[in-house]
Amino acid sequence: MFRKSRDKTCLFHQPSVVFAIMAITSSAKRAVRVAGKKRVFNIRRMDTMRDEIKTIKKMALAKDFTGAKKELALVYKAIDKAAKRGVIKKNTAARKKSRVIAFIKKQQAKK
Repeated sequence: MFRKSRDKTCLFHQPSVVFAIMAITSSAKRAVRVAGKKRVFNIRRMDTMRDEIKTIKKMALAKDFTGAKKELALVYKAIDKAAKRGVIKKNTAARKKSRVIAFIKKQQAKK
């Protein structure tokens, strides 16, 4: 349904997403456009969540546990926002939060 164009422009701008519109009625065409816009927001929210998780894991591996504890609030915020908006499910959010804190505790125990 969606196909990215070959150029490597920013994903968050409209020209980088090309729609193969197969819809016939005007309401169906509008639904395709709306879904495309929502997709961009969902990708952005998912990327933010992944980036925050990567950041906190790097901090834990670098033995910066005080920084990791401060970053934990941002990770929880990103995960909760993704769950609230329906990008990920509620149990997936709980699992991700649990694994992040377990990773930090495991790295602390290795210290």
